[in-house]
Amino acid sequence: MADRGTRTLVLGGVRSGKSEHGESLLAAHTQVRYLATGPTTSSDAHWVARVERHRTRRDARYTTIETTDLADSLRAAPAIPALVDDLGNWLAARIDAADGWTKPLDLSAEVDDVCAALTEMSADVVLISPEVGLSVVAPTPAGRTFQDQLGALNTAIAAVCDRVVLVVAGRVLELPGPTTRRAAAVPVPLPATETGAVGATTSDAATQQEPEAQPASPRSDAGVTPTAAALDPTDAEVFGVLDLPDEATARAARERQLNLTKPPGSLGRVEEIAAWIAACQHRCPPEPITNPAVVVFAGDHGVAKAGVSAFPPEVTAQMVANIAAGGAAVNVLARSTGASVRVVDISVDADTAPEVSRYKVRRGSEDLRVTDAITIAEARSAMAAGRAIVDDLVDSGADLLIAGEMGIGNTTPATVLIGTITRREPVEIVGRGTGIDDTGWMRKTAAIRDGMRRARSVTHDPLALLAAVGGADLTAVAGFLAQAAVRRTPVILDGVVIAAAALVANELAPGASRWWLAGHRSVEPAHALALEHLDLEPVLDLSMRLGEGSGALMALPVVTSAVELLGSMATFGEAGVSDKQADTSATENA
Repeated sequence: MADRGTRTLVLGGVRSGKSEHGESLLAAHTQVRYLATGPTTSSDAHWVARVERHRTRRDARYTTIETTDLADSLRAAPAIPALVDDLGNWLAARIDAADGWTKPLDLSAEVDDVCAALTEMSADVVLISPEVGLSVVAPTPAGRTFQDQLGALNTAIAAVCDRVVLVVAGRVLELPGPTTRRAAAVPVPLPATETGAVGATTSDAATQQEPEAQPASPRSDAGVTPTAAALDPTDAEVFGVLDLPDEATARAARERQLNLTKPPGSLGRVEEIAAWIAACQHRCPPEPITNPAVVVFAGDHGVAKAGVSAFPPEVTAQMVANIAAGGAAVNVLARSTGASVRVVDISVDADTAPEVSRYKVRRGSEDLRVTDAITIAEARSAMAAGRAIVDDLVDSGADLLIAGEMGIGNTTPATVLIGTITRREPVEIVGRGTGIDDTGWMRKTAAIRDGMRRARSVTHDPLALLAAVGGADLTAVAGFLAQAAVRRTPVILDGVVIAAAALVANELAPGASRWWLAGHRSVEPAHALALEHLDLEPVLDLSMRLGEGSGALMALPVVTSAVELLGSMATFGEAGVSDKQADTSATENA
């Protein structure tokens, strides 16, 4: 788990109160670097007076750095909270430097560098920027250049921020994550239809109606509970503003670590994992983890018929039965760690037991190489299923969640998602999955290439992206992970498939990744890229590639032990053991 602060973009018009609000977000910090990007020498007396008012408002906590080299200034002290005021002045300075007011201008490299520097910050950072897109189109070429460039800049910065707020007349509006283009919302009860013809591509979702839900077939209806049948997926992809793990509690946990009977920092990262659990629970010392729950999401993928896996598609249903019977690796590991296991058929291309198929959306997903994996309506149903499963578990007392997966060929859509979001080439990210040979690897690479080509048009539309190339099972996992953050419940992530869903979940619910811990790093190349994008450091690296939740379960004892150590180890005072640092200090003062 990486320990980093919150990145916040504050937008607003002139005299809207955006700077004051930005400063208030950092009020709890004892030290703040103020990166002032505006000109400080000017013949404009009014401008000079405005700058002086800003300076007067800032107290002794602020260290002012006047700069237009924003990326380097951020990288100079990534562990110190920073306030950037503002991006509009920085942009104007960069346009000046490039003499770009009257000729074609490309600042993408500089903007990308600033975004990269922001992702490297470990402390809180707040960026102030004017919102100029609400007015009329500027009447001059220079004005239009500034409007266009600032719109692109704000969009790029927002993409790497955890929060974006708009300040209007002193009132603060929290903006949601990237919005999904919607056709008319269709309440689709679960389970949904049998696999049928897929309608318009998701890139046309804004202009074409979604297919109406068809009556479920008798066999997929078997054993459906009233809860599943009544589940309403309308707006299932809409998440409110998340609460984040409490940083004050995390600081208290780190302070307690210093008083335990051990050298400071001697437990390494175990100490930080304990602080994370404490922050999630808002309690120091944290309560022991007593009811961890694993959910294995199962689904088939049409692309598996292209030979991208070493196993035939029918193995999915067979393994679902094995997990339900308690005979899989996930069951063995769960028994040894005290976790419960639940396997859920989201889109297996076969009939499964009623207790497994209560949230079934459809049978299989379509071939992502040539058409959308599922419809938008089905994506909403799957998202709603993932969210409902979390609510059921948390309401039943689960205090830590693990998402696992089972589906032949599912590393192919997972890799498509990761490659699309991280903008990598297929050959960089394709792994061996279940153990394919060189010929299979080439087939898989071609399939991922085709899927990524189809995904380009919906890269910034999380639900449409999942519908286009993710499939029902990965969509349900994304809903599960985001809803766990909504319910303030920590999650240990498993391998590449879960990480792919996590990338999209963090787009749907910005900040959700603060509630997740990466259990391990698998041998799949895409997994490391996904964890890097999420800013998560894995607990283990055991060259695993099984899935099912196995890697996360291997990390679970580390988490539970970290919590027990923080809560049960005696302090120096309780044990009557001398604190070496305290004794040294007393000797020096004698």
